[in-house]
Amino acid sequence: MKPAEPIEFSKEEMRDMVRRVQAYFETELDQELGALPAEMLIAFFGREVGAFFYNRGLRDAQAVFTAKAEDVADQIYGLEQKTGGR
Repeated sequence: MKPAEPIEFSKEEMRDMVRRVQAYFETELDQELGALPAEMLIAFFGREVGAFFYNRGLRDAQAVFTAKAEDVADQIYGLEQKTGGR
């Protein structure tokens, strides 16, 4: 299986992320952050820690899939018909 392609965000998504990072810096750190530094910070976190979030998402998805597969297996078992015997 090939590794995931790098994530590319639309211009609208990037603008939204930049606004959120800028708002965080202003609210929590009382500092202004320009759009370019905010984009660079987003790119840095994507490269350096994004895989941690991605892998957690995969594990969460796997857990949901496994639970649903077990539910289906139980339902299929419930559909079995009795054969012979008393």
